[in-house]
Amino acid sequence: MDPLLTFPEARVLGCLLEKEATTPDYYPLTLAAVINACNQTSNREPVVGFTEAEVDEALAGLRRKKLASMLHLAGSRAPKYKHLAEGYFPGFHQAERALLAVLLLRGTQTVAELRSRTERLFAFADPEAIETSLRRLMEWQDGPLVVFHPPGSGRRAATYAPLLFPEPAGPSATPVAITGATPAAPAVAVADWRTAMEQEMAALRTRLSALESALGVTPPAEP
Repeated sequence: MDPLLTFPEARVLGCLLEKEATTPDYYPLTLAAVINACNQTSNREPVVGFTEAEVDEALAGLRRKKLASMLHLAGSRAPKYKHLAEGYFPGFHQAERALLAVLLLRGTQTVAELRSRTERLFAFADPEAIETSLRRLMEWQDGPLVVFHPPGSGRRAATYAPLLFPEPAGPSATPVAITGATPAAPAVAVADWRTAMEQEMAALRTRLSALESALGVTPPAEP
């Protein structure tokens, strides 16, 4: 079964869920606010650099899938956007919405990571409460939204991965821009790097010898 969302759509939906809980006074969000939320460098994995066109396209995709809507509010010059998760996932408790938001924003995580990262959205009493909500997501009536990965295959701890979107492949410990990034420069060949270091060391030895001569210092005998 193909994922319901693209990666940009997942990031936008996660942001809408998060901001509704953490900054209710500024929710629904303008397009500019959605862009800023998507491109935050905190509480995001991976960090991205989405353009206005990319976020606008993701919002359009969510609207077609009945997961977001655009509002024209009185007194607001720009249209605003809100999620429709409560209609798409009827019966979701606030706990499940908090977990869904963090999974959409940060991908695969352990129970400990999920408990720490959902604190701003919902206060779980203990790890067992998180696992209960995760089971609801795994046993969702229209198909699982989360999958459980036991320890093994390089994993030290059990993790839970979202199934709503394809997670970016590869290591993500270092923040990277998913789109609009400047290609990295090719790595310097090992032989060239060694030659450069040897030249630098020779230059440093020459400067040190000159300094010792000027100060009248006798260099220590080499072992």
